[in-house]
Amino acid sequence: MNPVSYSIPQRALHWGMAALILFNLLFTEGMEHWHHLVKRGQTVTPDDLASANIHAYVGIAILVLAVVRIGLRLVQGAPQPPAQEPPLLKLVAQATHGLLYVLLFAMPLSGAAAYYFNIGSAGDLHADVLKVVLWLLLGAHIAGALVHQFYWKTNVLARMTRGA
Repeated sequence: MNPVSYSIPQRALHWGMAALILFNLLFTEGMEHWHHLVKRGQTVTPDDLASANIHAYVGIAILVLAVVRIGLRLVQGAPQPPAQEPPLLKLVAQATHGLLYVLLFAMPLSGAAAYYFNIGSAGDLHADVLKVVLWLLLGAHIAGALVHQFYWKTNVLARMTRGA
């Protein structure tokens, strides 16, 4: 099944998840502060714990929404890439999207392993490697959408905004 654009639920999930992901990427101080306190054996206050929990709960929400998003994609399908997109860049777009989906699962799972199960290597992977890769892929994803909009003048951006 190849619809012309994404459904309203797919678009709502995309933008809602984008907001949650951006929130967790930008506001890491509470979790980082909690981590430093625990690492040094210092006292964690209820406020410290609440701050860290916000980051963790947003990550869990992202994971749950990623499952829903995959389910919707399997049921409703996704539009085909525009014909104007060169074959090599279609491959790059597929790889970028595939890796973004992997990170929608890997980031929350590695974060949960570090936070809830005290697996330090998972925390290092989460904060030092996966976070950087996610930023790079998000940049590529946004750049690709802008190239479609302003260079190739396709409807790729419209399919995920107004459903054109």
